[in-house]
Amino acid sequence: MTKYIFVTGGVVSGLGKGITAASLGRLLKMRGYKVASQKLDPYINIDPGTMSPYQHGEVFVTEDGAETDLDLGHYERFIDENLNKFSNLTTGKVYWNVLTKERNGEYLGQTVQVIPHVTNEIKSFIYQVGKETNADIVITEIGGTTGDIESQPFLEAIRQVAREVGRDNCCFIHVTLVPYISGSCEFKSKPTQHSVKELQGMGIFPDIIVARVDEPMPESIREKIAMFCNVEPRCCIENLTVPVLYEAPMMLEKSNLSTTVCDILHLAPNKIDLTEWEEMLNRIHARSKTVKIALCGKYVQLHDAYLSVAEALAHGGYETNAKVEIKWVDSETLDAKNVAKALSDVDGLLIPGGFGGRGVEGKIAACKYAREHNLPYLGICLGMQVAVIEFARNVLGYVDANSSEFCPEGTHSVIDLMPDQYGVKMGGTMRLGAYPCKVIGKRMKESYGSDSVSERHRHRFEFNNDFREEFERKGMNIAGTSPDGSLVEAVEYPKNDFFVGVQFHPEFKSRPNNAHPLFRDFIRYAVKFKENKL
Repeated sequence: MTKYIFVTGGVVSGLGKGITAASLGRLLKMRGYKVASQKLDPYINIDPGTMSPYQHGEVFVTEDGAETDLDLGHYERFIDENLNKFSNLTTGKVYWNVLTKERNGEYLGQTVQVIPHVTNEIKSFIYQVGKETNADIVITEIGGTTGDIESQPFLEAIRQVAREVGRDNCCFIHVTLVPYISGSCEFKSKPTQHSVKELQGMGIFPDIIVARVDEPMPESIREKIAMFCNVEPRCCIENLTVPVLYEAPMMLEKSNLSTTVCDILHLAPNKIDLTEWEEMLNRIHARSKTVKIALCGKYVQLHDAYLSVAEALAHGGYETNAKVEIKWVDSETLDAKNVAKALSDVDGLLIPGGFGGRGVEGKIAACKYAREHNLPYLGICLGMQVAVIEFARNVLGYVDANSSEFCPEGTHSVIDLMPDQYGVKMGGTMRLGAYPCKVIGKRMKESYGSDSVSERHRHRFEFNNDFREEFERKGMNIAGTSPDGSLVEAVEYPKNDFFVGVQFHPEFKSRPNNAHPLFRDFIRYAVKFKENKL
């Protein structure tokens, strides 16, 4: 029978529920169990797809094209299992489904209520992810903070799940803040006590308390939390701040988190194999080189807007013996006059995906500098399109070259909608999820070591094939296409050591113990660039 773990948060948001859930998932996987993860978000948007990155950070895209919360990126990177559309649910999607069923008469004239109809919809989603993945254990994170009014239906739903599957098949983990008051030099457990009391009032009795602290807790505080929150002392586990994110599973395992969870769920605590993870951490700590990469975008004030990109850069460094320092460059501040100064101290330039014309001219200026100075360049989605526009303007001579996204009436739209996309509602023109790519470029083949790959997409506009022949004639190669050759998936500028633009999002498939090949080689060439400067 499938076992269920629910991770809730208390006192404040941003405590690392997602990292706790992801770390536990990795530990259970290393004990031989198949794990599936999901996130339940209380906000009323259908999904994060149309939200500003400043609201909730990046949008993480799954293999099947679901636009989801960034925590799913943590799940995939830690557990190394591809998630799906059943891995993220919002209040908006719940009510959308319930109201659609009501309009279709599926409730047979009943009065539609939060209980049972809304909670049944949530429970159905929780059960479905286990069925779809055939998982032994489903880990579900509840977004928000205990006490938030919008999260109450989700908490009621997981209470009902525990009642339906039995408490032996369900484990509640509550992640909470235990603040340290420097004036009196003591930890305070009262916020945790109140948060747990709030949960208990909803019929949820946590089995494990994960205490978020910056310094080790005294045993007396652990005992106090255990007594007032009605858990065993061994079930009060401290979650310390670690220098490297991927140390979190090992840190939690020192407190026997996965052993305790297996005990609560009546699972055999199979011998845990930490070998691969320990080897990865050893590589991370042994890095001897450093490179600085400029990440040029318009949301750089919130680093979570580019979370998967930043993590993939770090992964590339793990496999090339390099610590990657990111220089966050606001593309809105760049122009032809100051770009050289802004990029003079970096060893590589990455321009990530994005929508809208704000900051694009700064990105084009940065791309031009990279192409003309042999600065290693990786363009992702919009970053590829920027490379195409820059080349059209400064090599092909089309000074007005642009994307029809930014200049709909332009005469040289080197980036455009495909003919069959015109007249389609905006939501119907987005390419989302995994699509195959035929690899034909020299640098791409060197990185992938394969003639065919599958990568995740999230974009609407494409390379305009009307200009394809001219681009190749003037020195920009088509490096990847759709299997039938009709869509350009990647470009290369072979005069440079590493200048690659891809229409897809390779960052979503990068793992700390298996860096994406494009990020790995991008950092490798950045290391070479720095060494050649010295």
